[in-house]
Amino acid sequence: MNSMEKTREFLKSIGMPAGDAYDLPTSEKRFNDGAQYRFEVPGIQGPGAMKALLEAVDNYGITIHRVTQTKGIMFLLDSEIEEMVKLAKEAQVQLILAIGPRATTDTSASVNTPEGQRMGYRLRGMEQVVRAVEEVKRGVAFGVKGFMVYDEGCLWLLNEMRKAGELPADIHFKLSAHTGHGNPCSAHLLESIGANSFNPVRDYQLQMIGAIRQAINIPLDLHTENPASSGGFIRHYEVPEIVRVAAPVYLKTGGSVAKTHSWDSTADDAKKRAKQVVLVKRMLDTYYPEAVASPKGSIEC
Repeated sequence: MNSMEKTREFLKSIGMPAGDAYDLPTSEKRFNDGAQYRFEVPGIQGPGAMKALLEAVDNYGITIHRVTQTKGIMFLLDSEIEEMVKLAKEAQVQLILAIGPRATTDTSASVNTPEGQRMGYRLRGMEQVVRAVEEVKRGVAFGVKGFMVYDEGCLWLLNEMRKAGELPADIHFKLSAHTGHGNPCSAHLLESIGANSFNPVRDYQLQMIGAIRQAINIPLDLHTENPASSGGFIRHYEVPEIVRVAAPVYLKTGGSVAKTHSWDSTADDAKKRAKQVVLVKRMLDTYYPEAVASPKGSIEC
């Protein structure tokens, strides 16, 4: 047995896949309601766009399960948070708000340099960690139950606070693709420190998805399309296989409408995002009609 084979054997011995899953096995894992997939629409930065999105999906007669704001809680007025929570309750969707501040809004310019871009949106210094916790506490005070996390240490702390009763036991921590993780070992680590759903890097291929599904039980959040700033690629025809291999999975749809991450979507942009959900649902109905979607109102894992 050569050195690489020994490594693969050890990985299997600790419950990890020995390599990428080129055989593309069907995932037997499911959401707690028995479904394989749900729809998430990201990049909805405020109540105006959220209202337009929810009205559009109702007009199309389709169901979405999660709405994600990516710009950051610190950019929302109290009244805007209250309105988004109200809209989410009325529409029976999960609302995820992004935690800030992040590296891009820190006093350091490092993240704006070619070398510094590698740090992503991670937090620099303990004061930024404390401020991130304040973001979560502010959201919780207005009834927000879901938060998008960009830093592994922050995730660990928030989970410790949740376990200790300092934060509600039923809040959801979603790990962003912008943390830059893309392998089963990283995914397993993040699940172990409190992630309730995991978004790998955006260009994750099917055989990689198959391997990561073997390593974790929490839902995967996978982009069906992307803004121009992160490639602009559209994966609609791959979605049936993504659902089969990745279940349970949130299909993050509508990103191609935006030019950049944290794009300030207008009401018209939100309607275009709703149309993208319809197009992806058509792919599933045509090429994987037996796939099971969660009914409206399914929020918990």
